[in-house]
Amino acid sequence: MQTLIIKTVAALNSFNEWLFSPLDSFIDKIPLAHWVADAIKDSFHMLPFLFFIFVVIEIIEYFYSNKMTQLAKYSSKAGPIVGSLAASFPQCGFSVIASTLYTKRLITKGTLIAVFLSTSDEAIPVIMSEPSKMYLIVPILIAKIFIGISAGYLIDFLLDQFKKDDDAALNQSIDEDIEEGCCKHHVHKPRKRDLLLHPLEHTLNVFLFIVLITIGLNYLVHRAGGEENLGQYFLHNSILQPVITAIAGLIPNCAISIAITLMYIKGAIGFGAVISGLCSSAGLGLLILLKKNSPFKDSLKIILILLFVSIFWGIIFQSLYN
Repeated sequence: MQTLIIKTVAALNSFNEWLFSPLDSFIDKIPLAHWVADAIKDSFHMLPFLFFIFVVIEIIEYFYSNKMTQLAKYSSKAGPIVGSLAASFPQCGFSVIASTLYTKRLITKGTLIAVFLSTSDEAIPVIMSEPSKMYLIVPILIAKIFIGISAGYLIDFLLDQFKKDDDAALNQSIDEDIEEGCCKHHVHKPRKRDLLLHPLEHTLNVFLFIVLITIGLNYLVHRAGGEENLGQYFLHNSILQPVITAIAGLIPNCAISIAITLMYIKGAIGFGAVISGLCSSAGLGLLILLKKNSPFKDSLKIILILLFVSIFWGIIFQSLYN
């Protein structure tokens, strides 16, 4: 099985190299610094994989997003497990849905934080767009799901959040508050036209971020004298790395998770740092929480817990892996 996967990845890479060889030749003729040209070529090579991945994600989200929402809504004590597993799937709307459910007190604080910690945002599609790096996905997902479930149950236990909501609260509908995800994408009521339009928009948006971030990283590689020296710009092997990436991850923009993922792929940050940064990166879910949740100090408490858990586990993994 492993041999088959390796051969498949090699075949995909070979086909992709052949497909973009004319474009690569054209870019090489343009008077650009080699690190700029390499960044542009590498980014274009990711386009077919990104688009295919986002189309598959959109199809699954179209047919199953409502079921995942209802499952999270009525999962009771299984909330952190259900929320973590559902959020680990690379879709852009589940953290928004979870925040909306929490503002109506239809899920517990532990379940919400479990969703935030497990949300993969753009990390998985970015890694999958480079087939040779797909082996990185499993340890990241396992770590994030474990952190989400354990933190979710611990928080619910400490805050006594297992009390059942009254019947009136459970009968509330989330349909009255249709929230938009990335690219003005309707996360509660996906439309058929989104099956192609949203993946296309999302691919182009992510592609632009990847180009800009890759150019920046390649410049640092160039200045550092090679990828093996890149870590010196990002406190390589330091336990401060997870602190910095966790704080950066709170910025509700997919460019942050893309940057953190690309830095990990390039070797600029360690495993603990990528875990802490991706755990705190809850995307638009944080904006919905700040916008709709009351009181504000409750939202602030959730964000501080999210940050603390992300930093704590980031330092643990950073120490173990170093």
